[in-house]
Amino acid sequence: MDKRQVRTGIDQLASDQFSFLQGKRIGLLSHAPACDSLLRSTLGLLHGAIGDDLKVVFAPEHGFHAHAQDLEPVPIDSSPTVPEWISLYGNDAASLFPKPSDLRKIDVLVVDLVDVGSRYYTFQASMLYCMKVAFGQNLPVVVLDRPNPLGCQVVEGPMLREGWDSFIGAYPIPTRHGMTIGELAILYNQELGLHGRLEVIACEGYTRSLWQDQTTVPWVMPSPNMPTLDTAIVYPGQCLFEGTNLSEGRGTTRPFELVGAPWLDGDRAADALHGIGLPGVLFRSVNFRPTFQKWQDRLCGGVQLHVTDRDSFRSVRAGLAILQGLRNQDLSQFAWRTETYEFVSDRLAIDLLFGRDRERRAIEQQIAWSEIAREWESEEKEFLSRRQSYLIYGE
Repeated sequence: MDKRQVRTGIDQLASDQFSFLQGKRIGLLSHAPACDSLLRSTLGLLHGAIGDDLKVVFAPEHGFHAHAQDLEPVPIDSSPTVPEWISLYGNDAASLFPKPSDLRKIDVLVVDLVDVGSRYYTFQASMLYCMKVAFGQNLPVVVLDRPNPLGCQVVEGPMLREGWDSFIGAYPIPTRHGMTIGELAILYNQELGLHGRLEVIACEGYTRSLWQDQTTVPWVMPSPNMPTLDTAIVYPGQCLFEGTNLSEGRGTTRPFELVGAPWLDGDRAADALHGIGLPGVLFRSVNFRPTFQKWQDRLCGGVQLHVTDRDSFRSVRAGLAILQGLRNQDLSQFAWRTETYEFVSDRLAIDLLFGRDRERRAIEQQIAWSEIAREWESEEKEFLSRRQSYLIYGE
C-alpha cells in the first residue's frame, strides 16, 4: 500500500532546530510515544536542541513512558532535577491540573501527545486543563499536531451533556470527534473563550480521509492497552465496557477487541450479535483468561470483534449494540460499575462514558439500540457543522 508522506509537528519543529524556541524557558507536556518519523522522542529532540532551557516536563495519564495501567496514579520523584518532572495523574482530581507555580518557571508550554480520536482518551483533556491554567497566566501554548489515527471524516456518538463533564469528557464533543489534537486545541480556545496565545504546528501532507496506516507516521502504542491501530478502531465503542462488570479484554493480548465474563456463553453471544447485522464487523466466540483487572485469572466466555471493513464499521453504535446484546444474555449477572471512576464517585462510570445518563436509562428500559442511536444523529450533524471553522486540513 502506498503511504502518504506526512510530516508531524515535531518533524517540522526539529528540522528547523527549534529556532523560535531558542532562548526561552520551555515546559513540555508529552510522553515517550510522541516521536518523530525516525522514532526519536520529542523530549530527546527538544532537550538536545535547547539543553537546560527545558525546565519542566509534564507527564499525562499512564506516565511518561506509557507504562502505567488505567486509573493507576503515577508518582514522580520530587527531587530537584533539570528538567523538573511533574505528573499530571496522581491520587486526586487536583493532580490533573498543573500548578500555576510550575508554569511560572517557563515562557512557553509545548504540547505533543498521541491521541486516538476518542473523547474519553484522556490526553486531550490534559492538554485542555494545561491550556486553561497557562492562558490564565498569559503563557503561550504551542501544540505539535499529529494525524487522528481513525481519520477525520467520521463523527460518531452522543454529545457530552453540560454538567456531566469529567476527565473522560472534559468538554461537549461526540465520542468519536474526527479532529486532530491541534484542531481540538483551537476549538477549546475559541469556544471556551480562553483567548490564549495558541499556536498549532500543523502536519504537512495530511488530509482528513487518511487512516494513520495510510501515512508514513509510525504507530507507537500510546498506553499499555492500545497496542495497535486495530485496537484504536474498536476503542470508541468498546471502552463503554469499562462502565460494566464485563471484561473489556484488559489483561489479554487483545484489549478492547475481546469482551466477556465468566457467566457468558460465547457461542450464544456470537450468534446473537451476528443476528444484529452490524456493518463491517464479525464476531467469533472465544474463551479468555485475563491476567489482571476484571476477572483476573478467571476463564471468561465472550466474543472477539473482527473488523472486516473499517470504513463502514461504526464503533460507537457497535459498542452500544454489543453492550445491550451481552447484557441481555444474563440480566441477573450483568451489573454497571459502581466504583469511583476517574476521580468521580457520585455518578456511574457508564454515564460518564456516554456523557449523560440517557443511554443507560434507555438500555435499562429495553429500548432497541438502533432507536437509542437515532438520538445521536442530530447531535453528530450539529457537531460536523460546528467544528468546521476550527479545521486545519482539507479532505
